Amino acid sequence: MKNLLSLISALMALTLIAQAANQPRPPNVVLILIDDFGYECVTANGGESYRTPVMDKLAATGVRFEQCHVQPLCTPTRVQLMTGMSNRRNYTHFGHLDPSQKTFGNLLKQAGYATCITGKWQLSNDLPGPGHFGFDEYCLWQLNRRPGRYKNPGLEINGKQHDYSKNEYGPDIVSNYAIDFVSRKKDVPFFLYYPMMLTHSPYDATPDSPDYLTAKSGQGKGATGHFPDMVAYTDKLIGKLISKLEELHLRENTVVLILGDNGTGRGTPSKFKGRDVVGGKGTSTMWGTHVPAIGNWPGHFASGKVSTDLIDATDFLPTICEATAIKVPAELKIDGRSFLAQLRGEKGQPRDWLYAWYNPSGGATAKAEFAHDAQFKLYTDGRFFAVAQDDLETSPLKDSALDASAKAAKAKLQAALKQFEGPRPDYFVKQTKPFGGEAGEDSEGNKEEKTKGKRRKAKE
Repeated sequence: MKNLLSLISALMALTLIAQAANQPRPPNVVLILIDDFGYECVTANGGESYRTPVMDKLAATGVRFEQCHVQPLCTPTRVQLMTGMSNRRNYTHFGHLDPSQKTFGNLLKQAGYATCITGKWQLSNDLPGPGHFGFDEYCLWQLNRRPGRYKNPGLEINGKQHDYSKNEYGPDIVSNYAIDFVSRKKDVPFFLYYPMMLTHSPYDATPDSPDYLTAKSGQGKGATGHFPDMVAYTDKLIGKLISKLEELHLRENTVVLILGDNGTGRGTPSKFKGRDVVGGKGTSTMWGTHVPAIGNWPGHFASGKVSTDLIDATDFLPTICEATAIKVPAELKIDGRSFLAQLRGEKGQPRDWLYAWYNPSGGATAKAEFAHDAQFKLYTDGRFFAVAQDDLETSPLKDSALDASAKAAKAKLQAALKQFEGPRPDYFVKQTKPFGGEAGEDSEGNKEEKTKGKRRKAKE
C-alpha cells in the first residue's frame, strides 16, 4: 500500500510539473515615463524639431495613442500613474506620495514579480520609500535630497547615497542599472518602472554633445539650449534597453509602455505639424497635459495602429494588471480603465471624456478642474473651449454661439463634472502643504545643488 501511495504521489507531482511547464510565463513589464516631454517632441506624432527614431519604430510596430493626457506637473501625474487614482481622491501635496497608497509596484510584487524602479523619484518617504511602495531595488535621483541629476550626479541606490565626480552622466547610470536588472532577472517575471531623469531643465549637454565636458549647467545654443540633444539621448537610452531585451530573447514576452509625465518645459519652442508651439508644462491647456503614449509587445499588440481613444495616467495601472492577469483589489476603487483591448487592436471600452483635478499644493479645492474629450473642454467655473481648434484656450465659447454638436458635448461634460461634486476626502486635505516653486519649474527647476544633502557619501 505504501508503495502504491508513493507511486500515486509521484505521478501527481509529475502531472503538476508538466502542467506548470505548459503554462505560459507571465509577461515582463517595462514602463517608461519621460520627464517634461510633450506630445510635440516625438517625430511619429508630427514633431519636426527632434530625433526620435527608436520611439518612432516602436510606434510603427506597436500602438501610438493620439489622445493621452496627464496632469500638468510631474508629482501629480506620478501619483495618478502609480496608484490608478485621480488626484482628487488621493493627492496630498507636491513631491509626496502618501504612504497609505498602494501602487502598481505593490500589486506586481505581491503577484511574484521581481520589481525595480530606476530614474527620478521625487515622492519623499526617504530611503525606505521605494520598498514601501513595492520595489525590491532602486537606483534613483531625488529620493531624500536634490543634488544635480546630469553631469556628476548624486543618486540613491538601494539604501545608500552615491555622489559622482568624474564627469559621469546620471541618466547613463540609471540606464545601466535598468539594463543590469533585466539581465539578472531574465529567468523570472519582472516589472521595471523607469521614470527617466531626462528631459527636464536645466537643458544641459549630454555625453553625445561636443561640449559635454566644457559646457556649464544651463548653457547652450539658442532658446532650447541642449534640449534637442537631450531628446535624442532619451531616445538612445530607450533603444539601449530595447536592444538588451532583444539580446536576452525577452522582447516577445515583454510589454513596453512609454509616456510623458507632463507637457514640455514652459516656453520651450518646437516645430509641430508645420507650426510653432511652446511647451505648456504647469498649464491646463493641451500643451500642459497632452503627452506621447506608445505600447509595444511583439505578437500580442497591434502593429502600426494609431488610436484616437482617450486615455490618461490612471489607466496604466489597470492595463498593466490586465496584461499580467493580476486582479486589482476592489477596495482600491481605482479611477483608471484598462486600454489593453485597444493595444491588441480591439475596440475595448473607450472613454467618452477625461477628468482632471489639479492643484500642486493639494488642498480642498482645485487650481484647475475640468472634463474634456478630443474636441471640447469644460471647466468647473463654466469656461468652455473648442480645444481642437483653440488649443491655447484663448476664446471661451458662448452658449448662444454653440451648434448642436457643441451643445451635446457641453451637456456630456457637465454630467461628467457633476459626478465629482462634493468635498475631497478630509484626510488628504489635512495633509496639504504649500507648493514650493513656480509651476513652470515644478519646484526643482534649475536649483539642483550638489552641495546639499551629502550624507553618508560613498566613493565611486
